[in-house]
Amino acid sequence: MPVQVNLPTVLRPHAGGERTIAVEGETVGQVLNALVARYPGMSGQVIDDTGALHKFVNIYINDDDVRYLSGVDTPVGATDELSILPAVAGGAFAAGVHHQR
Repeated sequence: MPVQVNLPTVLRPHAGGERTIAVEGETVGQVLNALVARYPGMSGQVIDDTGALHKFVNIYINDDDVRYLSGVDTPVGATDELSILPAVAGGAFAAGVHHQR
């Protein structure tokens, strides 16, 4: 069954500029593997060589982070929406915001 996958801006060039793509799979891992098989330029950016989620990417099913569910083994259904988001690192200093005491 196809699942809607929302792509971040950084991955869209690998998918012909598409914002959303329907991808077949019964689990998050199957969907991501099918996505990478269809768009090889995403290889290494979404999942690593072992099939685990790349550490600098967050995957959400609807509003739930899959890392707090069953990770790549999290089941997906036709009404689910999978969103890929680049991880944001740093905090206030990385964003250029400095607080004085």
